[in-house]
Amino acid sequence: MTYIETVPEDQATGAVAAMYESDRQTFGDLPNLTKAFALRPDVYAAWRQLNGAVKSNMDLRRYELATLAAARRLRSSYCALAHGSILHDKFMSAEAVRAVAAGASTDELDAVDAAVVELADKVAADATSVTEADADRLRSLGLTDAEILDVVLAAAMRSFFSKVLDAVGAEPDAKYAELDPELRDALTVGRPIAES
Repeated sequence: MTYIETVPEDQATGAVAAMYESDRQTFGDLPNLTKAFALRPDVYAAWRQLNGAVKSNMDLRRYELATLAAARRLRSSYCALAHGSILHDKFMSAEAVRAVAAGASTDELDAVDAAVVELADKVAADATSVTEADADRLRSLGLTDAEILDVVLAAAMRSFFSKVLDAVGAEPDAKYAELDPELRDALTVGRPIAES
């Protein structure tokens, strides 16, 4: 469901049909997030290109940590559920993902991870609160300026995407209801999961 018109899958043509088919192949079904962009498939294509460019320069675990931290701060259930699920499936225990979603520490985050999470949170909450000390901290932990920029880019991109989804009323896909209840509840930080 969204607050704006979308294009039903059986009525999609041209760029919308191509976008739907591409995401169906990528995700195994057609996500609500894709339908939310049905009136502007060119914007969605540009988003995917930008997101891909940022991700290509980052370690996937770091990208997912920065993204979850930003999604949590933005109260985006959709993005927190999606990226928290990836973190759990590929990199971390459910307990550690719940800790990140709660803004708490966990032994599964080293000093670099914790600094990345903190920077992404600050970017999403109030980018003007980021200071040179934040960059210096990450440099002292071994990150290059390009890697620091990658964290900022990931968090800033999440702000755009999460805000679009929430502003048009896109609900997290029903498949997220199947997550472990404790993990699901920790990652549902804003809108509830769609019922179907």
